[in-house]
Amino acid sequence: MNDGNNAPIVGGKSFTAVAINCAAKAGEWAMTKLGNYTSLELKYSAHDLVTEVDKGSERLIRKLVATHFPDHSFLGEEGVEPGPEASAKALEEARDSEYLWIVDPIDGTTNFVHGFPFFCVSIALAYRGEVIVGVVYDPARDELFVAEKGKGAYVHGKRMSVSSEQTLRESLVATGFPADHRYALPLNIKGIGEIAPRVRNLRTAGSAALHMAYVAAGRLSGFWEIGLNSWDLAAGALLIQESGGLVTDTKGGSYSLDVRNVVATNGHMHTELLDALEQAGAHE
Repeated sequence: MNDGNNAPIVGGKSFTAVAINCAAKAGEWAMTKLGNYTSLELKYSAHDLVTEVDKGSERLIRKLVATHFPDHSFLGEEGVEPGPEASAKALEEARDSEYLWIVDPIDGTTNFVHGFPFFCVSIALAYRGEVIVGVVYDPARDELFVAEKGKGAYVHGKRMSVSSEQTLRESLVATGFPADHRYALPLNIKGIGEIAPRVRNLRTAGSAALHMAYVAAGRLSGFWEIGLNSWDLAAGALLIQESGGLVTDTKGGSYSLDVRNVVATNGHMHTELLDALEQAGAHE
């Protein structure tokens, strides 16, 4: 990671340092609860779960952010009603904030519930609608992915760069199975049917934010999914952009906090992936 003295600061406090501290504390606490949660609730569908650990992790992050930056706004997954309409409304109400923290306290809750060690804490900070800090922390592997706008992205303190695969045929690509069974899931399955035969292989490990961190680190060539939210994407999008990759919507439009249908790649096979999704009718 770059020198903390160069990090975005306000009032002498580093945004990035606060984001890292929040992610580390929340991730460490979540690991103490792995396999030991006491309550489990369904949200939008049987694929959309929440535990008291998600809620506690978000409270912890919100409290820490407020301690350092009491005037900043906060958008966390667990503070929003389930469903795509509620998510869009919550973002619309918050997006005009000067500083907005966008948080998924546990991205990959289903994995967490089952003890499958592929989940993370995702924290982004947007300034006037543009993401300037992104942190994804994987507590199971103790891997911290950090990006600052214009200053690169890092893991284990080393600068990341995306992979070099030029075509889908040589690419390892990830996607997911969306919680929205009426619209997003059928569309994504259509995409899987089209993409799977075209790529070296496909992965669906259950955390969009961690998949995007892996694209940034060069471990995946690309990732796409229909029906995600700002808290799934904001930190990972900056990680990829600062690692030399490309993030758009599924029609090729520029990434913004409003994007819900995402394609994120090393940039080389981006157009080919977009074209394949369009051919399958799986891009909107």
